[in-house]
Amino acid sequence: MSKSKMRSKKTDKGQKRVKKSDRLREILLELKLRPHVRISELARRFNVSTETVRRDVDALSVDGLIARAHGGASAPVQGHYPSLDERTGARMEERERIGITAAALIQDGESVMIDSGSTTIELARALAYRGIHCTVITNSIPVAMTLGHGAAEVLLCPGEYLAAEAATIGSETLAFLSGFNVDRCLIGSSGFSEEGPSESIRGFAAIKRMMLARAATRHLLIDSDKFGRKGLAHVGNLEGLDSVVTDTKPKGELQSAISSAKVKILVADQL
Repeated sequence: MSKSKMRSKKTDKGQKRVKKSDRLREILLELKLRPHVRISELARRFNVSTETVRRDVDALSVDGLIARAHGGASAPVQGHYPSLDERTGARMEERERIGITAAALIQDGESVMIDSGSTTIELARALAYRGIHCTVITNSIPVAMTLGHGAAEVLLCPGEYLAAEAATIGSETLAFLSGFNVDRCLIGSSGFSEEGPSESIRGFAAIKRMMLARAATRHLLIDSDKFGRKGLAHVGNLEGLDSVVTDTKPKGELQSAISSAKVKILVADQL
């Protein structure tokens, strides 16, 4: 029997193997319906080995979409992290300064990716004010709305709608982003330490990693209140950044780590 026929052969239960993208989607859907799923149960349902399901679960866990649990997976349990509305009303002057400084990095004709967050909304406002003709790819509905009536051409990512963040996440969003190469990306994060940026919001770490991978130049927009914090999911190492745009220069071990990684620190001017 040829290899192609062997791959397509059904099991005794009359089932075919479920492909990876469908498995990931089914795992996330199941965890919306009940708090815990077992790896052995998923392996039987998908007609794959338990090792394959463990790799699926590990991948979703790294992205902050689920929590690894003994013998299975659970919906992520997180401490309270402020919603987008709550964050938008906090440290407004600092985020506005960061947004203005970051917007000045973008030149006419460039293509950019901008992720979802309170600081990147300030970037979008500053960019709209400057009237730069550029192409913006974003998973943030507020960013898209802010830029959509101006000089920028805006591409909004498809995907699962995360209402609390007014953003899209998930496999469709990642697949869409993977189809582009851009001049630069500008992302925020929940935390920033010597290990690099990290994220507490479900699904955002994977979005940020994809944007970093598809951009020639990579900027992190972060206010100093997040220095030293570590979110649920690690986004990437400091070496994966070209610059950090912030309101106050980092100090101590964080400053030393940034310097060792040869990442530029851009401190926003006072308004």
